[in-house]
Amino acid sequence: MSLYAGACIRDVSPQSPMFLVGYPHVPRISTGIHDPLLASAICLRNDASAVLLMAIDMLFIGTAFARKVRKEISIQTGLPESHIFISCTHTHSGPVMVDILSWRDDPCVPPVDEKYLAFLQDGIVAAAVEAAKTPHKATLAWTTADASGVGSNRLSVDGVTDSEVGILAVQKVNGDLLAISTIYGMHPTVLHEDSTLVSGDFPAYTRQHLREKYGDDIVVVYHNAPCGNQSPRYAVKAQTFEEAERLGRMLGERVSDAINGLKEEDFSADVIVSGMMDSIETIPRIIPTVADAEEMLKNRNDEFERLKAENAGHVLVRTAECAIFGAEETVVLAHAQETGELSRIHDDYRQADVQAIQIGNLTLVGWPCELFTEYAFELKTRCAGNVYAVSLVNGELQGYIVTKQAMKEGGYEAANSLFTPATGEMLVNAGVKLVEKLREAVI
Repeated sequence: MSLYAGACIRDVSPQSPMFLVGYPHVPRISTGIHDPLLASAICLRNDASAVLLMAIDMLFIGTAFARKVRKEISIQTGLPESHIFISCTHTHSGPVMVDILSWRDDPCVPPVDEKYLAFLQDGIVAAAVEAAKTPHKATLAWTTADASGVGSNRLSVDGVTDSEVGILAVQKVNGDLLAISTIYGMHPTVLHEDSTLVSGDFPAYTRQHLREKYGDDIVVVYHNAPCGNQSPRYAVKAQTFEEAERLGRMLGERVSDAINGLKEEDFSADVIVSGMMDSIETIPRIIPTVADAEEMLKNRNDEFERLKAENAGHVLVRTAECAIFGAEETVVLAHAQETGELSRIHDDYRQADVQAIQIGNLTLVGWPCELFTEYAFELKTRCAGNVYAVSLVNGELQGYIVTKQAMKEGGYEAANSLFTPATGEMLVNAGVKLVEKLREAVI
């Protein structure tokens, strides 16, 4: 069997000053571009089928927008929509892509800029089409790396974390690397609200490191695995570009070491490529009453002030501050629940797409939301072999999908979840079924 691969990137950075989304209550208008936001694509094609892997430097993209883009790419490339896999790196230093209900009362957050949205769509489609139409005869190999030290569980230093990095290396038949796809679950939140420069955060430095190792033409598709409760909070020494570079290059070095450890016999052209999609029906969470939500907000504020007064340290104080943000958003959701607006939002998100892409003995499962890393572990446990979850694929769900324990404990992520932990379990079940179907189709 012959394998062909094409890869392409397009700069999708805003061309004029824009609000940078990711932190509440800050009028963060961009003052320049530190590093460009990219739409990165790899197309893999054999004699029977083709798949497209894409990653976009955005916090997330809307579900309707994702479906529209997938359809346009399908029209222009001939690939089935189920074979077009589009994720977001989740940078907190890019434009607003979705009008989130819980942000409604934040006076700093503007509505989506439709002109920029059209510009972004053009860039994503252009990268996809170019990758699909410029194939090179190729081989590929799969390996892993350990990213310990880049970040950890952000709710507890001893909490669950997944340091495994999945790595797909694609090379031309002459041995030159053409593209790399990575899967690693960690919030790109080294840069905070004081930064007004457009940036991909630490993953941008990971890409830069790999280009320096393997050539400027290398395309790196950086998929973010479920990281709702993961961040560099316990790893950073400061919220600076220098720290973003330190952590990004640390990750890049681990990835390049793993690639350099591959032998020629690890690469193969005899690989199946395929994809499938399904959907689940989400289960809405019952939001507290307005009175209970306001009481929760008061308690969160009291806790924050207590920790500050006790000089409890940056990590604890920041976690408490984020809990305030979540409580504020719960108040917004509680009012929306009373008026019926929340029910209308639930209707818009009733169906959640689940996708799986098979590349040889590797399978990627895409979920359209911010899930806790426990769901990725469950998927890996239930599916033997090389199976990796990717978050924020083909859209979003207006917030987090947390675990039952996290919902019980409360906190920022649980406070602004619109859907129950049972929704996360359904996403895992759907992912497992897709993996099984793809494998059965090969046998």
